Amino acid sequence: MSSSSRSVIVAALLVFVMCACQVTSRTLNQETMLQQHQQWMAQYGRVYRDDVEKEMRFKIFSNNVEYIESFNNARNRPYKLSVNQFADQTNEEFKAARNGFKVPSDLESTRATPFRYEKRDCNSVQHGLEEKRRGYPGQRSRSMRCWAFSTIAATEGIIQITTGKLISLSEQEIVDCDKTSEDQGCEGGYMEDGFEFIIKNKGINTEAGYPYQAADGTCNTKEESVHAAKISGYEKVPANSEKALLQEVANQPVSVSIDASGADFQFYSS
Repeated sequence: MSSSSRSVIVAALLVFVMCACQVTSRTLNQETMLQQHQQWMAQYGRVYRDDVEKEMRFKIFSNNVEYIESFNNARNRPYKLSVNQFADQTNEEFKAARNGFKVPSDLESTRATPFRYEKRDCNSVQHGLEEKRRGYPGQRSRSMRCWAFSTIAATEGIIQITTGKLISLSEQEIVDCDKTSEDQGCEGGYMEDGFEFIIKNKGINTEAGYPYQAADGTCNTKEESVHAAKISGYEKVPANSEKALLQEVANQPVSVSIDASGADFQFYSS
């Protein structure tokens, strides 16, 4: 056998060994990802209709895990991502199911008053936060109805400040009865219009009087006319000002909307 023939054989063997290693690595990665997906399904109680859906969700899960790992392995990232309950959803699905806030066509309001805490000393803010943190409404989130829950939670908080009583108010009344151009019940809405509804309606019923149904319904005008609490106005916090936001939350609840459309927000951890 000539030396040139031997070199060709050696080269072929090297290529074969390298290809075999790559195939083995991909197989191991696939098996590891399958195990991770199974563990994730068990952790979050996820069950799919059939093998077709499971395969589709597995591919989405794999792509998301790879993105999360790639992001976290990069240097100088100001935050971390992690695999969470949204890991088998595309970003389009995540946005469609959970972004219930609708940007209003007219951002200015004639009812919104000037920012009242502009001159408040920020050194006194921390004490105010600690005092007002006790007994307030907890976290509220109901996907596309988040605008209504945010409106009601802020209203419950300000009523608690002014009266000392924490009253559970009706999100369903706003979902059913506030049908302004921007607010569309379970299809999303805008908190400012929710506050406008409470003002124009001269109050809002309790949760017990107009209970939550997790669906759009016909406005119950009889219960809508029952007023357990009311507000006379609201104000807008100056945009993009953390100082103004800090001053505001030290004094009363704030209804906040966040742009949650990006993939990083979908998997944000810390």
